[in-house]
Amino acid sequence: MALLDRTDRASTRTTPAPLVKGGVGVGLALAALATVVWSGSFVTARGLHDSVPPIQHAFWRWVVAIVALAPFGVRAAWRERAALRRHLGFVALAALLGIATYNTLVNQAGMTTSAGNMGMIMAASPVIMALYERLGGARLGPRRVTGTLVACTGVVLLVSKGSLTPDFAPGDLWVVAAAVCFGSYSALLRRKPKELGGVAFLFGTFVLGALMLLPVYVASVAVQGGFEVRAGTVGPLLYVGVVSSALAFFAWNKAIALVGAARAGVVYYLQPVCVALLSYAVLGEAMGWAQVGCMVLILGGVVLASVRRS
Repeated sequence: MALLDRTDRASTRTTPAPLVKGGVGVGLALAALATVVWSGSFVTARGLHDSVPPIQHAFWRWVVAIVALAPFGVRAAWRERAALRRHLGFVALAALLGIATYNTLVNQAGMTTSAGNMGMIMAASPVIMALYERLGGARLGPRRVTGTLVACTGVVLLVSKGSLTPDFAPGDLWVVAAAVCFGSYSALLRRKPKELGGVAFLFGTFVLGALMLLPVYVASVAVQGGFEVRAGTVGPLLYVGVVSSALAFFAWNKAIALVGAARAGVVYYLQPVCVALLSYAVLGEAMGWAQVGCMVLILGGVVLASVRRS
């Protein structure tokens, strides 16, 4: 991690990473690593839905992540404290979208929808990233517009269960909101100030996100009570805190810096497949033909919308 931190700080003083030889390959590999690891988070959210309240799940996830990253993050944050103060508003917005809100919505979704559905709906996030590019002045073109419409059709059919009359499960709507938050967070990363190193920025968002969750965590404990501390709850929380947070978020943020949100989003299309396989193996969730058809629409749409021509 110390080597990664030095490399990250050095990258802020050199040629933009996408122009560096090999940078695209490294960026796509990091995006794939984060995507595969995050797939387990959806399974965890569903697996803990009846034992750990969503707010408490999210809060302890980030407490574990802070502890895991602290040996490197504290030093990096202290060294870059002046830059963190100057860009506190940016760091706080990233913490709100990507830390406090996104994962809490995923946990809430896991109460009433399957891990497979969560993974498929979240596959629409790259379309949101592409739309942000358009708002930033980039030209989408007919291919991206068509792909956006196809992917959105797949999401609507999935959450409405194929009916023309809306019949949304609460969890489906929660994960749609989570997809918007994640797409917004990923688009925001492209504007990260260059003077902020990756580890300092990540540690700052973890700390601010946990502080944002603290009041609602206290309220959750007061109203719902705490959860039972045992292997079946602590083990998954350690996984999402250390692997899905400290490791995966560092990899994803670095991938965005190297190749941009839209191209990294292409790799994110692997997630529904990974989630479906994991949810089948771990939770015994079935995958029907209707869900497969919706997944084809979503994946086809986001690929059409976001893959760049060489």
